[in-house]
Amino acid sequence: MDVSALIPTPLSFSSSEGVFKCPEDQLPLDYAKIYPDPELEAQVLSLAIRCIHSEEGCRWSGLIRHLQAHLGTCGFNVIPCPNRCSTKLSRRDLPQHLQHGCPKRRVQCEFCAGDFTGEAFEGHQGTCPQESVYCENKCGARMMRRLLSQHTLAECPKRTQPCTYCAKEFVFDTIQNHQYQCPRYPVPCPNQCGTPNIAREDVPTHLKESCSTAMLLCPFKEAGCKHRCPKLAMGRHLEESTKAHLGMVCALVSRQRQEILELRRDVEELSVSSDGTLIWKISDYARKLQEAKTRSNYEFFSPPFYTHKYGYKLQVSAFLNGNGSGENSHLSVYIRVLPGEYDNLLEWPFSYRVTFSLLDQSDPSLSKPQHITETFHPDPNWKNFQKPGASRVSLDESTLGFGYPKFISHEDIKKRNYVRDNAIFIKASVEIPQKILS
Repeated sequence: MDVSALIPTPLSFSSSEGVFKCPEDQLPLDYAKIYPDPELEAQVLSLAIRCIHSEEGCRWSGLIRHLQAHLGTCGFNVIPCPNRCSTKLSRRDLPQHLQHGCPKRRVQCEFCAGDFTGEAFEGHQGTCPQESVYCENKCGARMMRRLLSQHTLAECPKRTQPCTYCAKEFVFDTIQNHQYQCPRYPVPCPNQCGTPNIAREDVPTHLKESCSTAMLLCPFKEAGCKHRCPKLAMGRHLEESTKAHLGMVCALVSRQRQEILELRRDVEELSVSSDGTLIWKISDYARKLQEAKTRSNYEFFSPPFYTHKYGYKLQVSAFLNGNGSGENSHLSVYIRVLPGEYDNLLEWPFSYRVTFSLLDQSDPSLSKPQHITETFHPDPNWKNFQKPGASRVSLDESTLGFGYPKFISHEDIKKRNYVRDNAIFIKASVEIPQKILS
């Protein structure tokens, strides 16, 4: 049954209207006609009912008149928190709330014994100065929180601390080892010159530039002087050994000059052609021809070339204004054998066919080039084709070589494009048998 319908409901009074109203339909009542009915009230209050919280789990049952007394103790009845924290909850949940959840509850800190409201205690937890905590640097020490700051700054072996000299930070218990390697740690001069507190990384510079007792090698050591003395005595040594040093430098220059000549020869050998063909460009032809006309027997020399790898070393020369019977009228061309790196491995005299060509520079698409070509077989009795000596410096017939004093006349050289862009090309080729090449 609906218990709430059986519980007497007081009349409502409207102060603005000055009348009583029925609690059910809110209609005004005539107060003179309202009277109590003790018998009916006794019957109602004697009815048996279950607790209004029976669906929530309360198992109480009894007379209506005892309901209010039961609700005063019912664990399922909702009541306000006695600490006036604005929370409403069932009576059975009140102890848990008062002990742990109520922001207005009173709590005592187990470390400092301070008394706090629940709300204030939440802020106090984790900050209590009396609470025992471990060091944050994980050194293993445990202490009250109020002592932690001093421990971290001055006592903890795991605290970080900057090096006094290089300013880098290190764990305190390793900084002692760092000082044995710190580049800015002050150390005395190893030569005991008296200079104090030299930064470790500056010691080499000090020894080289400033230390008065450092042992130095003579500045002429590259020239061969092996003298070694303290820096203060070096000036005297240089003054007393000027003549000796000059001799050493001259000898060094001589050796270096020889080395340069050898290197230059090596470079020239590397740049020499070794396929038996030379194409020699003589540029600035007009000026060089005019120069040859003013100087008798003026000879131009080509770069040297080899007949083949590890073969004969040859060189072409040209007299732009002619030589011998061709002087003042022809271009003369000659070839000669030079001392080579592999002469001791070759057969002598030189006996392979040589071909000279003056190349026609005409455009092949317009007309077929007409090169001027001459070929000869070396005369084995000719001195120039014998194995050369170490050097040839005279202008006898052996150094002149073998060739053509009237290779092409000055008139014929103008008939086609043998001269183009003020340059001519002379080609020399040597036919080497395949059995030698292989």
